[in-house]
Amino acid sequence: MTSQILTPVARPLIGVAFMLGAMASLPLIDVFAKFLGQQDVPVLQIVWARLGFGAVLTLPFALRYGGPKRLIPDRPIYHSFRAVFLIMATFSFFLSLKFLPIADALAIFFVQPLVVTILSALVLKERVGPRRWAAVAVGFVGTLIIIRPGLVALNPGSLLALVAGTFLAIYFVMTRRISGQAPAMLTTFQTNAVGALLLSCAMPVVWHVPSATQWLMFAGLGGIATFGHFLIVRAYDHAEASLLAPLAYTEMVVATFVGWWFFGDFPDTYTFLGVAVLLGCAAYISLAERSRASDGEHP
Repeated sequence: MTSQILTPVARPLIGVAFMLGAMASLPLIDVFAKFLGQQDVPVLQIVWARLGFGAVLTLPFALRYGGPKRLIPDRPIYHSFRAVFLIMATFSFFLSLKFLPIADALAIFFVQPLVVTILSALVLKERVGPRRWAAVAVGFVGTLIIIRPGLVALNPGSLLALVAGTFLAIYFVMTRRISGQAPAMLTTFQTNAVGALLLSCAMPVVWHVPSATQWLMFAGLGGIATFGHFLIVRAYDHAEASLLAPLAYTEMVVATFVGWWFFGDFPDTYTFLGVAVLLGCAAYISLAERSRASDGEHP
């Protein structure tokens, strides 16, 4: 039991590396989701495909690390709630992409690290030092530079992205609470499988017959999502939620690029300035953690 409690904070720099890898890959999910949404595929079906393909892709690894008996979660109700929050977060964000460019939606979505930090202090009882609070605050300022509230009219996509960020923050905190209790790939499979089963009940109502290309996009979306969230689970195995929260801002870098590359949403000067702030925030928290680990001091 003691080792499970200490494991998440034993190697924080490894947790940072996993989180950065996840943030570099996850924006590609948004590309597939936006393309599918533009082709009138129901958003709920896109979420189902993301989870369903994720379950199929992780099943062999789950069997290897956990065996058939562990495919069913030890705490099914807890995992069901985790899956529901992930479903609601994914649905809200995918739907926001119908109204907003990827970079704009993601910028608003990044209320999530702030919520994670608050919940990690209130729910997980983690001590959040001033440097981590400052990193989250500076990162949030970066997102404000990008979206420039008050200068652009609020649309439904903004509210949906905000809701998505809040739901995903709850999912992350719930993930942190069970970190180290099971292999990361097994946890990833369980979340995908439970979510896909829950959404399967709604598929007869919303089903759109996919083309061959859309099936390929479904598979790509599920594969990237599975890989990214597996890295997130591994990150939470090694580092505190309040440490990892500011690093989520680095997802904006890739999101800005893919939004321009695939959809022609070329960032303006303010967006580049905001992304620079986000990068600086992530670099600072990583260097600060390295210094803390060397000196043995608390952040």
